[in-house]
Amino acid sequence: GDEEEESHVVEGEPIELGDLRINVQITRFMNPALPDDGEYLEGQAPPPPDKDYLAVFMGIENEGDEAARLPTAEQIEVVDTTGAVYHPVESDSPFALPLGEEIPADSEVPADDTAAASGPIQGSFVLFLLDEGASENRPLELEIEADGEKGTVELDI
Repeated sequence: GDEEEESHVVEGEPIELGDLRINVQITRFMNPALPDDGEYLEGQAPPPPDKDYLAVFMGIENEGDEAARLPTAEQIEVVDTTGAVYHPVESDSPFALPLGEEIPADSEVPADDTAAASGPIQGSFVLFLLDEGASENRPLELEIEADGEKGTVELDI
């Protein structure tokens, strides 16, 4: 049988999974004490002392002729070199990627005229809660399943 081919790119390069073109723009740890980060983390509980928030900002285009579903929380994760797996945490931020929602044909997330599209990064984020020191286990990789395909983005932190 045919073995499923998995796409692998580095942050800043788009990855195509079915009709979805996903571009991770920037990845960074968030500090709730900083005013800029505080706005992204509005409504989030402070991280426990041994954890850090990691935000992966991205834009997603549906290049197809039909609506497509964005990855769900179960279809996206960060993995470090020790094999530790981190799943997204819920966020009510207007900058958060609407995981699992449909994106109409020939459209993109974040949509024009939204806080995420007009913000300094011009992308929506997926928020993760990582063990403190996880950045020492680099490269961190974002594993995504979307539109029936799987791919990996090496994160640049």
